[in-house]
Amino acid sequence: MEMQTLPSDRALESLLAFWSEAGVDACYLDAPIDRTQMAPPPVVKAIARATASVAPPPGAANPDAIAEARALAAAADSLEALEAAVAGFRGCPLVGMGATKAVFARGNPQAPILVIGEAPGADEDAQGKPFVGEAGRLLDRMLAAGGLTDQVFITNTVYWRPPGNRTPTPQEQAICQPFLERVLTLLQPKLVLLVGAAANKAVLQSDEGVMKARGQWREWRLAEGGVSAPAMATLHPAFLLRQPQFKRQAWQDILSLADRLTAG
Repeated sequence: MEMQTLPSDRALESLLAFWSEAGVDACYLDAPIDRTQMAPPPVVKAIARATASVAPPPGAANPDAIAEARALAAAADSLEALEAAVAGFRGCPLVGMGATKAVFARGNPQAPILVIGEAPGADEDAQGKPFVGEAGRLLDRMLAAGGLTDQVFITNTVYWRPPGNRTPTPQEQAICQPFLERVLTLLQPKLVLLVGAAANKAVLQSDEGVMKARGQWREWRLAEGGVSAPAMATLHPAFLLRQPQFKRQAWQDILSLADRLTAG
């Protein structure tokens, strides 16, 4: 009998990352299982207990926190003032989950392109700037190859590092949304690049997987003020580091971004 070789941990991690970026959020077996009649394994219980203190409960975001963020954002009349408002904000649950500082933005404050990622990681938390780790360096190289180095202002959907570098929850993103929308209003960019699935879903309120959404131009329009900008999703550079075969698609997105900017 021929022995089957099981995939390595790294291969499984890459496969799961690919599915996540593609928008897969559920798995199905050949036959239905009544999980209400099955006790979870001890390891599942242990993980649940260990993560209970860092995993926010499901449900809507705190409306008081959103209202406070909206008031602070509206009062900021410059990107510098907005950065100070974010640094002083304590309404996001991520503030008390181990992040050492707020990570607001970097880049040209008069840039025609706004780049939005999902959340700071360990390197970003340490340096106080977004996209400064290995994934950020890849993003910078891609932007430079497209002639866009000085044409971007880079931020995230949330401004504090989630525990374990996990994806920010929709509730955490909703609390930070007034600050992000204020960035759009103050910067008035010609174009917006949404980096990764979490940024695409948060900004455009779309459940579409990033593999399907990438490369397509949509409109990001704020509910108030009549502010809008064309927005396009692309693959996250952290995903490209794990799955380099998809760099060609991401490079096509960068070229589309550069072409649209040049066309005006």
